[in-house]
Amino acid sequence: MAYDNLGATVSDLEPRRATSYAADPPGRGLLAALWRRKVIFVVIFITILGAFIAALLVLPVQYMATGSVIVAEQEPGDNNSSAVWAQKAGDPADMESQLLIIGSSRVLKAAIASPGILELALQDCAASKGISALLEKLGRRSGCDKLREDSDALVEFVRTRYSIGNVGRSRVIGISYQSTRPEIAQKMANALIAAFLDDQRANLSSGRQHAADWLWAEVHRLETELRDDDGKIQEYKRKKGLARGTNALIDSERLTSLTQQLSTAEATRAEASARLKEITANKGKGLADSPAVLASRSVSDLKQQLTMIEIRLASARTTLGDRHPAMRELEQERDIAQRRLAAEVAGVAAAVKRNYEAANSLVASLKAKVDGAKTEVGDAMIDQGSIETLVHGVDMKRRQYSELYKRASELDADRRVLNGSTRLVGLAELPNRPYFPKKLPFLAAGLTLATLLGATAAILRDRFDKSLRSSAELAALAGDALCVELPHFRSAHGKRFGLLERRDRALPLKALTKLAESNEAAQRALFEIYSSARIGEAKGSRIIAVTSPARGDGKTFLTLALAHFAARMGHRVLVVECDRANPCFESALGLEHGPGLLEALEATAPLRDCVTGTASRMLDALPLGASGKAAPPQIGKRIETVVKATRDYDLVLLDCPPSDALDARLLARQADSILLCARAGGCSAEEALAATEGLTASGGRLLGLVVNMTERDEAPFQQRFSRVTA
Repeated sequence: MAYDNLGATVSDLEPRRATSYAADPPGRGLLAALWRRKVIFVVIFITILGAFIAALLVLPVQYMATGSVIVAEQEPGDNNSSAVWAQKAGDPADMESQLLIIGSSRVLKAAIASPGILELALQDCAASKGISALLEKLGRRSGCDKLREDSDALVEFVRTRYSIGNVGRSRVIGISYQSTRPEIAQKMANALIAAFLDDQRANLSSGRQHAADWLWAEVHRLETELRDDDGKIQEYKRKKGLARGTNALIDSERLTSLTQQLSTAEATRAEASARLKEITANKGKGLADSPAVLASRSVSDLKQQLTMIEIRLASARTTLGDRHPAMRELEQERDIAQRRLAAEVAGVAAAVKRNYEAANSLVASLKAKVDGAKTEVGDAMIDQGSIETLVHGVDMKRRQYSELYKRASELDADRRVLNGSTRLVGLAELPNRPYFPKKLPFLAAGLTLATLLGATAAILRDRFDKSLRSSAELAALAGDALCVELPHFRSAHGKRFGLLERRDRALPLKALTKLAESNEAAQRALFEIYSSARIGEAKGSRIIAVTSPARGDGKTFLTLALAHFAARMGHRVLVVECDRANPCFESALGLEHGPGLLEALEATAPLRDCVTGTASRMLDALPLGASGKAAPPQIGKRIETVVKATRDYDLVLLDCPPSDALDARLLARQADSILLCARAGGCSAEEALAATEGLTASGGRLLGLVVNMTERDEAPFQQRFSRVTA
């Protein structure tokens, strides 16, 4: 934005002083540090994560199959555990003994002796060999060939791949095997489990086996007899119709239902009888006033209509007299209403009588059905009692069957447990996911390590970097001096891939000046400088020397931007190029090559011919001139005459060399105030303040400090979030 309201005074716009920056410094947190050093973070992050991804692709995939057994389990058939078992249960020494037994050479050799296990071990060796494959190509004997001949070497090979250990603090032992092929891992783990369980079954319990066989034979015999007896009972019930309902026999439930219906019908008949008696009792007095008749909505409506007609008739008789023709119509309407009421009352009485007769008929019918149902229930009870003996015998056999089945099951359980103190928990299943490396945990570890190392490197680099970043650092050290910031301007194509920004070459001064005119932050900073200089006032600064601690800090850009700003505010401005090492006014302002400051100092050309107008009507420029490096060694010693000739200008800006040059200190004496421009990241705050102290020691007065090319410490998503929350 540009301040084009030339009629406004400086007091109309309250400047924002540098003390506000000190109260609200830019982000120094971890996120701000990471964003400032994002290149270091991204390089380390990509390097470490790439190494993890490469390792994930190169390392061979390992599968692990795991089965489990439990040891020192109490015998199910023995409710009174022995003292030996009680001492053994939970004893760490016993668990350690079981682990040693499983991993012993004897059990491992028994597992390898199982059919097909030796070939699986050799296949596993061939699939997982690394250096051995290279030795084979060189003509040496492979180590897998030795395993077929040397059983001890084979045992040592498979022992390194077996993993045997406790599962937590329980008495369960996990037996695992690791291989590059999942089917080999499963079969090898199950082979060791089977060999260990067979080893525990040293003594078979034949007596319990015989007892269990006899009990199971008895169970099967009783099962056959029960099936035959149940068939006979069901056939008898089918012939006699002794079907059972939800809670009892169907005949009993039918009798109950009929009894309930009879009770309901008798209650309905009693109600209809009462209404009929009421109508009969009121027949002489008039049925229209009977409560049963009044309960009808039609009767109520007709009586209300008749009442209204009577009222109208009485009113008409009073008003019109008895002989008026309207009276005849009202009387006819009354007679019609009375006839309709009489018909409705008669209809209600007839309906009550019909309801009573229907209820009476229903009660008589239900009583007959109830009597018949009672007879059927009595016959069913007699038939049910005739098979009670057979049912009782079936119940006895069923209880005997349950006891024998339970005892046979207990004997089978006892036989399995008494064969050893170990039983199977679960065989190893075919692993369908790699045990190592697991992609998600492996990548998560790589991502975590890459993030931590990248963040650590970026934060350490940021902490040890003492270069200037913002005006807040200068404001904390400079006291009441003006401290402002100018942003870092980039071209429209300055960003790639969201986070990483392309480091373009420096933009031309002309383009930078255009960007500054449309940038709100830059215009605010220039306005603060403008308001602090108090241009046009008696105590204001008319001649301002602009310098910097080093070259490339942007002092020429600051000079031209401030000149354009003051010109738009309505002041006549002259910019004087005093830096012989890098003259650039002609290209930045679009000036023709001709005489300039050096010619004016040498008196080879009048000053009015050296001063050149620009595209802005209120801005003039005095470039360095055509003499170039043939100029005298110090411009500052002879510029006093040129400065005195610029009294017609409201503001004169001197673009000086860096502050450590002698010309800069000499020019600082000729100026009313000094404006120091330091590039963010170029020097430290102490170096910038040391430059100001050297200039003030030379006789100059410090107007303010400007930090150029400042970067936002917030990532783009943080900036958007800040705007949304604001």
